[in-house]
Amino acid sequence: MIKLGLGLYRHMLTRENFQFAGQAGATHLVVHLVDYFRGGAHNARDNQPTGSDQGWGLAGDPNQLWSLEELLELCKSAETEGLKIEAVENFDPAHWHDVLLDGPKKKAQLENVKTIIRRLGQAGIPVMGYNFSIAGVCGRVSGPFARGGAMSVGMDGPLDTPMPNGMVWNMVYDPDAPKGNVPPITHAELWNRLEGFLHEVLPVAEEAGVKLALHPDDPPMPTMRGQPRLVYQPQMYQQVLELAPSRANNLEFCLGTLAEMTEGNIYEAVEQYSSQGRLAYVHFRNITGKVPFYRETFVDDGDIDMLRVLKILQANKFEGVIIPDHTPQMTCSAPWHAGMAYALGYMRALLQALEATG
Repeated sequence: MIKLGLGLYRHMLTRENFQFAGQAGATHLVVHLVDYFRGGAHNARDNQPTGSDQGWGLAGDPNQLWSLEELLELCKSAETEGLKIEAVENFDPAHWHDVLLDGPKKKAQLENVKTIIRRLGQAGIPVMGYNFSIAGVCGRVSGPFARGGAMSVGMDGPLDTPMPNGMVWNMVYDPDAPKGNVPPITHAELWNRLEGFLHEVLPVAEEAGVKLALHPDDPPMPTMRGQPRLVYQPQMYQQVLELAPSRANNLEFCLGTLAEMTEGNIYEAVEQYSSQGRLAYVHFRNITGKVPFYRETFVDDGDIDMLRVLKILQANKFEGVIIPDHTPQMTCSAPWHAGMAYALGYMRALLQALEATG
């Protein structure tokens, strides 16, 4: 049976928000331990970072990994409210920037990643979501794009402004880096870096009982900020699976990102990857348009037939978690919560309808 979950940013990991999730029908959580809003004056803490040429903000403490005690306490707090932590989403650039950049600290930072994965396994968290990307999520714009003028995000054209030194994955890990830009690399080199990463880390994930789940590139452009992207067309996900046949090599399956891609068919992609049993969890998000011009919509109001997607998932015996990812914000005193409550209610109704029809 498909499970309903909610994603929460680091500053939202509170009892109040756990209760909100349960009240809206969620049973599972996907949590972000990276603080995307740290030190970013341009971020209004509206829970929907869009980024800019300067990124989201400062990365975390390079000398302070997430501790087992922190993870256990988080799981306990969630369980008190009847919820289970399904996944941690995204490594902090402070902990692995040279893995992405192939820099001098790469070996030590691969050990960081392994330590984090082992701790997730010890805490009983089954999934680590990640995005193997140099530029990260960038180039999005916000505005009243959704139904009724609700605030949402989208894209208004390519962004290939060079990325300054000291930045990776749209966050600043070294504010004192020398002036200049991160040199561009080839697509082949980025794939080589991913292959090396998987070779090093997947055995540890297998032993820890943790699935690594790769998010497709968002936005799915061939390049962003002059840097290559890995998974910007649906078929490229297959290359990721074939790089490493390990059952710990999984996908963080984002419907919105896949639908934004210029090639392929979203329903065929859902069929292709869910039939292989390699979906760790699903970002259940709807959109209109294709890159480099698209808009995020309410879950019931975009190009994707979300019920059709669920029927494919059910037919292929997917029993993982679906979460709204992000969603338009509604005009009220609690814009994020209202938008999420709407999305969760719609998703819960779809799941109940699916169950009723078998």
